[in-house]
Amino acid sequence: MTSQLFAICFRATRPSDLARFWSGVLGWEVAEGFDEDAAALLPPDGSGFRIRFLPGQEPKTGQNRAHFDLTSASPEDQRRTVARALEHGGHHIDVGQRPEEGHVVLADPDGNEFCVIEPGNKFLADTGFIGALACDGTREVGYFWSEALRWPLVWDQDEETAIQSPDGGTKITWGGPPVAPKTGTNRLSFELALPSDADRQAEVGRLVSLGATRSGTGEGDSDGELDRVLMYDPDGNEFFVQRPR
Repeated sequence: MTSQLFAICFRATRPSDLARFWSGVLGWEVAEGFDEDAAALLPPDGSGFRIRFLPGQEPKTGQNRAHFDLTSASPEDQRRTVARALEHGGHHIDVGQRPEEGHVVLADPDGNEFCVIEPGNKFLADTGFIGALACDGTREVGYFWSEALRWPLVWDQDEETAIQSPDGGTKITWGGPPVAPKTGTNRLSFELALPSDADRQAEVGRLVSLGATRSGTGEGDSDGELDRVLMYDPDGNEFFVQRPR
C-alpha cells in the first residue's frame, strides 16, 4: 500500500510558539494532547496533511529548500493575510523579488520564508489557502515524489515539475536547476504514513526502488523499535516513513 503525505514538518527552536504563529495565519486548529516537546496543526476539513513542529536547534543557513505559497482571493484579502502574519510575529524579507512582482515575501518568527501570492494566479486557482509548497529541486525529484505518493504530475515543463493529490488541494512544486547545494538538515521535511495493516519494510523497499536511500538512524519509541524511518529523496532531502498505526 502506498504511503500518504501525513505531515509537513518544521524543525523549530520553539515548536509551540511557531505552531501558534501558523495557527494564527492559517486559521488551523492546534492539536490537543500532542507531545510536550512538539506541536501540530490539523487541517480544517479533516483531510489532507497536517503541519507538525518538531524541536530542532540547527542554525539557519541560507534560504530554505521549501516554502509555503499562500493564495489570495482579492487585493484586500492579500493585505489581510500579510497584516495577520505581521501581527503574529512575521516580518518582511528581501530574497531578490522585483518591485513589480505582485507577491509579498515574509518570514515567520523562526526565519522560515513564505509568500502571500497576489489574486488571479491561475496556477494556484484550483488549490486552497496553502496553494503550494514550493521547493528547490530537480525534475528527477518531482518524478520521484509523483511515483512515491501516486500523485499525478500537473506541470512538467522546462525541468519544472508540480504534483497534486487526486483529491485536489495544495500543489507541491520543484523549480528545476540551478539547485543550490544542500547545507545541513532541511528545516522542512515530509512525513509519510501507512495504513495500519501495511508492511512498512515493503514500502521502504518500494521507495528505495524509486530512487530514495535509507539512513541507518531513526527515532525510537518505548518498545525499542523505530517509530519513524529516516530516508532521503533523490535530491538528498530528508523525509520520514511512520510505522503503521
